[in-house]
Amino acid sequence: MHDGSDMPPVHGPPLALSARRRGLTGGQMLVGALIAGGAAAATAFTPDAAASITIHSLWILFLACALWRLIAIALSRPTATPTPITDLPPYAVIAALRHEAAMIPQIVGRLSRLDYPTDRLRGFLVIEADDHATIAAARSCGRPGWLSVLVAPPGAPMTKPRALNIALGRLTDGLVTVYDAEDAPGPDQLREAAARFASGPADLACLQAPLRIRPPADPARLRPFLDRQFAAEYATLFEVILPALTRLGLPFPLGGTSNHFRVDVLRQVGGWDPWNVTEDADLGYRLWRHGGRLGVMTTPTWETPPGDLQAWLPQRTRWLKGFMQTWLVHMRRPLGLGWRGLLSLNLTLGVALVSAAVHAFAVMMVLALSLGALSAGLRPAAPPMALLVLIAGAASSWLSAWVGARRAGVPYDWRDMLTAPLYWSMLSLAFVHALWRLIRQPFAWDKTTHVPDEPAEHHRTGRQAA
Repeated sequence: MHDGSDMPPVHGPPLALSARRRGLTGGQMLVGALIAGGAAAATAFTPDAAASITIHSLWILFLACALWRLIAIALSRPTATPTPITDLPPYAVIAALRHEAAMIPQIVGRLSRLDYPTDRLRGFLVIEADDHATIAAARSCGRPGWLSVLVAPPGAPMTKPRALNIALGRLTDGLVTVYDAEDAPGPDQLREAAARFASGPADLACLQAPLRIRPPADPARLRPFLDRQFAAEYATLFEVILPALTRLGLPFPLGGTSNHFRVDVLRQVGGWDPWNVTEDADLGYRLWRHGGRLGVMTTPTWETPPGDLQAWLPQRTRWLKGFMQTWLVHMRRPLGLGWRGLLSLNLTLGVALVSAAVHAFAVMMVLALSLGALSAGLRPAAPPMALLVLIAGAASSWLSAWVGARRAGVPYDWRDMLTAPLYWSMLSLAFVHALWRLIRQPFAWDKTTHVPDEPAEHHRTGRQAA
């Protein structure tokens, strides 16, 4: 394989489609001013009507979201396994690592188990030049011949997407995938991706493998609340929502790992945006802008959950901050997405942000009204439409999580359903933190700390019918 040493470097998308450009465009400020001015005028002159319109608009929005979840369940049947191919293309594997010295033996061991001809395989452990401990661990670890250590030259910003672009600059053709330090990809994942690209449409640019949360090595250990909710959330996204969007031919935000690309297409769009803290979400829509189609796979990658609140909150804050960045970037030129891309952008990132913003407020309002009525000796009452929205929203969320969990082979029962509103409310805390960080520290990367954690001996990697 060509070593790519004479290839031009990859620096990310142009400024107009990069999070590096801060602030709103003139068009965004104009639209924002018109909406804010109209809302202020309506509140001042017709406060009752303004409140009614706002409330009913939110009701319609959340009913539409509940309907979408039901549609997604119906559309998201597991895809057929592709016919294996023998003429396998060159494949590159990239893992960007920072302060992961303890994880080196684990990730190297798991990448070594990938089932792909070694003469067609090339891999990079990309490590920043100042991370001496991780560099030393990677160089001293017994690695397969196809996996090399690539030290990223000093530069800014010191982010995962910049490291990925440095490795992408070494590639010329074939396919490429990305893994994180804690990942355990299915050994057949590269072969499945190669087969899907070979049999798929010419404009297929990326395939997303399902990410699943690893069960504990000790089955007797009770998994904590955050682990279970996080696993169900992943199952909803990767087993229900993304397959449904694929069936509809719509773009979607990629996961941060286990996405498989055509190298030539990825280079054409500028690779990853080094300034976006959810470079994966942005890239899915940027590929769509350039005429690329996205798809999903069946061979999973297992991950560990972030852990306690101290680890979960910074990770979720970064995700929501990146969603805000991505939404603002692509709304600079919304017509470039087309109506279908624009619909998907708002159906995924837009709805996720609105939901995170209002979850805690909605739960507190329901509790306050119910407790207030009970303390006054009254029967709790609410408008029928409000009850419909509440029931439909909760039921569709529970059902999509249950279906996704069955397919992913992760636990989800009535206890998880009862405690889910608490988890949803915690997203509001992360939303407030993310908004503040977007204003004050837009490019700060809240890195998740990983520790070696061998998986249980037997994972249920097959999908169950649902």
